[in-house]
Amino acid sequence: MSGDRSRSLFEKAKEVFPGGVNSPIRGAVKPWPFFAEKSEGAYIYTVDGARLADYVLAYGPLILGHRHPEVEKAIADQVSRGWLFASPSDVEVALAREILRHVKPGGMVRFVNSGTEATMTAVRLARGVTGRDLIVKFDGCYHGSHDYVLVSAGSAATHFGVPTSSGIPASVSRLTLVARFNDVSGLEQLFENYGNDIAAVIVEPVIANSGVIPPKREFLTALRRLTSSYGSLLIFDEVVTGFRLGLGGAQEYYGVYGDIVVLGKIIGGGLPIGAVVSSREIMSNLTPSGRVFNAGTFNAHPLSMAAGLATLRVLEREPVYRIAREAAKSIEDNLREVLDSIGTSYAVSRVESILQFYVGVDVVEEASHARRANHKLYGLIHEKLLAKGVFITPSNMEAIFTGLPHEGEVLDNTVEAFRSTIREVMRH
Repeated sequence: MSGDRSRSLFEKAKEVFPGGVNSPIRGAVKPWPFFAEKSEGAYIYTVDGARLADYVLAYGPLILGHRHPEVEKAIADQVSRGWLFASPSDVEVALAREILRHVKPGGMVRFVNSGTEATMTAVRLARGVTGRDLIVKFDGCYHGSHDYVLVSAGSAATHFGVPTSSGIPASVSRLTLVARFNDVSGLEQLFENYGNDIAAVIVEPVIANSGVIPPKREFLTALRRLTSSYGSLLIFDEVVTGFRLGLGGAQEYYGVYGDIVVLGKIIGGGLPIGAVVSSREIMSNLTPSGRVFNAGTFNAHPLSMAAGLATLRVLEREPVYRIAREAAKSIEDNLREVLDSIGTSYAVSRVESILQFYVGVDVVEEASHARRANHKLYGLIHEKLLAKGVFITPSNMEAIFTGLPHEGEVLDNTVEAFRSTIREVMRH
């Protein structure tokens, strides 16, 4: 928990980091963030001596849990050979081949260092290939922190993007159209108005940054139909869903395939990574083959490649998806049971091992629904769970993740903590 040592460290951190953290969500843990000392399996151990069952999993990458022995060994073996060369290494070829086998057979990969870098490169690539300027994103979908995607929608079905952050010129945000997720008619109207100028549509096939919002199948089908009809490219941002819904990600899960797929998180095994995946025809437009620029000193970093390759090989061999799915379903079922017994309005969204719950709303099909949930109550549940040794995301607009180590005692204790906490909070 957030004890005295964490408090002292946080006071020091505030002197050297804006808000005391290096990513905003880390500062959302109240009354102050706990500082991690070590981790293993399902648990994080804090500098204050607490053991926390971790259902954040670094916001998705650690599907195998903390310090999986095969991943740890792969990193150590690579360190013993060197960790940066400014030259290609065999492990990047091996990881690329493994990814392509599941995501885009016959295609190509460009490795970068984060999901933000990957979506930025994908958008630039789509504009370079099509010769068009406009892109479309959906309210509630998060695609990283670069200017073209850091916009969100208002109440209208479609409109020109409004910057979410200071420092983004209006002239930049006007190149991004924002639509409502799961709204087929609004999407059709948008393409009727702007279709010939749209370079690409970028979408999280399952929204995982407004809590968890599954797609309607007809919505994904409409995305594929409209982009193909108008000569636009469909970018699936699978930074979260890639290798989490299964080896083929959301594309295989829903049977709808993007022109460009963006990956991150799991494919780096917990180390920094991002990737753009597409057909050879599209990828050949990237430098040095083509004129769409991308470069990076740390692209295809050997340690990330080694960790990612080890992770994918475990996923191919072990029943990770079954264990993670059963854990998430157990949490979902118990959430539904206890919330039904209380008689409050609620929604629980789950896709395989990604889930979130919302109190005070009956349905969550788009981001505006998620925003109407009782976030204050969720924050209180988070705090009380933390006191009982269970760490879920402090934001109702993020996702809860399960993974390989979430079975047996840790899961039983977690379920009981959820049930007792919700009853306690909802009585007041």
